[in-house]
Amino acid sequence: MVKDTTTNTATGTAATTPSASENPEVAGVLLAAGGGRRLGGRPKALLEHRGRPLIEHAVRSLRNGGCGPLHVVLGAAADEVRARADLTGCAVTVNPGWEEGMGSSLRLGLAALSASDADAALVLLVDQPGIGAEAVARVRLAYRSRATLAAASYGGERGHPVLFGADRWTDIAAGAVGDQGARAYLREHRDAITLVECSDVAEAYDIDTPRDLKHLE
Repeated sequence: MVKDTTTNTATGTAATTPSASENPEVAGVLLAAGGGRRLGGRPKALLEHRGRPLIEHAVRSLRNGGCGPLHVVLGAAADEVRARADLTGCAVTVNPGWEEGMGSSLRLGLAALSASDADAALVLLVDQPGIGAEAVARVRLAYRSRATLAAASYGGERGHPVLFGADRWTDIAAGAVGDQGARAYLREHRDAITLVECSDVAEAYDIDTPRDLKHLE
């Protein structure tokens, strides 16, 4: 999870202000390639949550939060995920280098959008089931232009989901290496980020270790 403290904080109320663009196309990008190394090699996308694979919960959060089109990046056990999970309406990209870390999946997700008309990409991680459609919708509504940078905030601490205006994709992808994702880029451009407080509608925990599995019960 990308986290960093900044003082450029927007409240949830401010985030609901109508966008400067009447109908921006904000694509949802779900990063779901992880192999769950600390979970004994159980792919996170296939962890059961409310009777269904965890990935379906994340897709539903993006869709119900107003994102579209939806792009999913798979990696570990990609064939099994496709067979067991309902990814109807999603464009799916398989990351053959998923073991390199989240950065490679972010690059592929943004590349999949490069030929589209999307104005922005809203990125969500598959292992954060405490983040639902309400948080997605708030961050989506922070879009103002193709240069927008916005992120959910939890008590003033930056987290996911994160929104990247299309004009920033090339530079973000160039710096997305290893498990860093967009962390370095966001740190360098922290003054440009609109933070959207979401702690009243979401919880930003990760499912990383066996102890975290309690959140799925």
